[in-house]
Amino acid sequence: MKKIILALFVLFFVAGCNQEKELSHFKEIEQFQYKMNVEFSDKKTSPLKKKDLEVFKSLSFFSINENYKITANFMRTPNEPIFEMQTTTERKPLYTQYGIATFTLDNKEFILRIYQNQKLILDPEYVDYLFIPFNDLTNGDETYDGGRYISLEIPKGNSIVIDFNKAYNPYCAYNPKYSCPIPPIENDLQIEIKAGVLNFKKH
Repeated sequence: MKKIILALFVLFFVAGCNQEKELSHFKEIEQFQYKMNVEFSDKKTSPLKKKDLEVFKSLSFFSINENYKITANFMRTPNEPIFEMQTTTERKPLYTQYGIATFTLDNKEFILRIYQNQKLILDPEYVDYLFIPFNDLTNGDETYDGGRYISLEIPKGNSIVIDFNKAYNPYCAYNPKYSCPIPPIENDLQIEIKAGVLNFKKH
């Protein structure tokens, strides 16, 4: 009888921890979405055109989904050459591939290249900043056809957390005056990533 009670206690304890973890993640993404909406509502920081800003209420997002918070294997790729990343304009910012993330989603293995902006690393505030531009099978329908981005920080170990719930659109999705990096073909994911920011004004 004591063994049964102990097993039930462990079961409820684990379930409670999982619920607390999910709630914590939910609040984290809600805060991320709130900050984005604040930025887009403020004429000083918003990328929106004037006419869109006047009627703006909120960005649209996929439902928050814990399954799209991925802990990926991370491999540093030192001595990668600096290259000019293609953008939507003639501007070609300098990047280098910092590392490779390998992960499994829906029982399929995927790889994403992670980049580092060579100008931003000169700014102490962004010295640990990493960048994932990517495409997936929702592009042009539920999400912006030019792909989406994820911002991260340099990990300390051999893993890195990629939370697709924090995937956001380039500013070009809202205003063509901006120059935005085009996701390299190596970061085309042959899967629908139903997480993060949706296509502007289509939902």
